[in-house]
Amino acid sequence: MRNDHRGHWPITTDLTTLRQKLVRHATRAGLTGARLDDLLIAANEAAINVLEHGGGDGTLTVWYDETALTVEVVDTAGRLTPRDVDRRRPSAPSDRGFGMWLMGQLCDEFTIRQLSGRSLVRLRMRLHPAS
Repeated sequence: MRNDHRGHWPITTDLTTLRQKLVRHATRAGLTGARLDDLLIAANEAAINVLEHGGGDGTLTVWYDETALTVEVVDTAGRLTPRDVDRRRPSAPSDRGFGMWLMGQLCDEFTIRQLSGRSLVRLRMRLHPAS
């Protein structure tokens, strides 16, 4: 039996299709409007990081329960560490690192873990945020 609460896809240069799949799962979970947009921007940044800095090979997994929607992006380079979560806003528009900073600003939770030669970025959005 297929679990419709979970999706798992490889990250390729076809980010449009990846975003479309993520939208389907997020809207099914009840995420809409600006919060859906925020999640899509953050997940897109994480996927781009896999392509540009994470060895070019990775996966995106999404699932939800009654409280939150979770997106995990795993790369094969393993360069990101938990200390990368606490990035300050880059000072100049030409500085790199806006994506990492943005993920932390847009999502309710942004964490990074290292797993035997890989990096795992977790993005979470509560489905029923406090006002």
